[in-house]
Amino acid sequence: MLDPLHQFVVSPLLEVNVGGVDLSFTNSSLAVLASLCLMVIMSAVCMSRSRIGVVPDRRQAFVEMMYALVAGLIEANVGQRGCPYFPFVFSIFLFVLFGNLVGLVPYMFTFTSHIIATFTIAMIVFLFITILGFVLHGMKFFTLFAPSGVPKFLLPLLIPVEMISYLTRPISLSVRLFANMMAGHTMMKVFAGFVSMVGAFGVAPIVVNVVLTAFEVVVAALQAYIFTILTCVYLSDAVHLHSASMEEKE
Repeated sequence: MLDPLHQFVVSPLLEVNVGGVDLSFTNSSLAVLASLCLMVIMSAVCMSRSRIGVVPDRRQAFVEMMYALVAGLIEANVGQRGCPYFPFVFSIFLFVLFGNLVGLVPYMFTFTSHIIATFTIAMIVFLFITILGFVLHGMKFFTLFAPSGVPKFLLPLLIPVEMISYLTRPISLSVRLFANMMAGHTMMKVFAGFVSMVGAFGVAPIVVNVVLTAFEVVVAALQAYIFTILTCVYLSDAVHLHSASMEEKE
């Protein structure tokens, strides 16, 4: 039976060593590059000026649907003040989505199944939101860890809890994405091994693999959606702090 974890091994496609530093182009690098290229191609082809019309075709409608989805998430969680940050959130959504989907192509690598890749994306979100919070509010940003209206005698207990919760956000973001993608691909590989073991009688495992592939497509989109929702929630904290009311978001 094939090793279901072998698919997660990072292997060099073009070995490059500069001053003792390994800068090889790997299968993971190829998957990242493919995801970025798909993002650019989709935007260039589906939203070019020559294609945009009053009545959108299917490709334009698909891109506009994703655009409206992310815009709706920002509007619901951050409000009008979140509109300037739409390009950042939309880029994160597309990158995670295509990173998940590229890994479903046979013989391609799923870089979102590696904790170092998902943690890097989560840290980019975390640092962007933290820096934004200080830019918008200055030192007042620290009031995020001490919500207004809380009795003062609870602050020594509440502030450490809030700080730990805030600092662990990159971990929760990255582990959720990495664990779901790794588990799904491992399960698909296990059932693919059953097909090779039973040979011509592997109809049932083949059917299960088809179902699992469809399920993984849904999971890939769902994980990108969840990652984006949490990014919007964290962005709301940076923009509004705990004192935000629904009127401020509207």
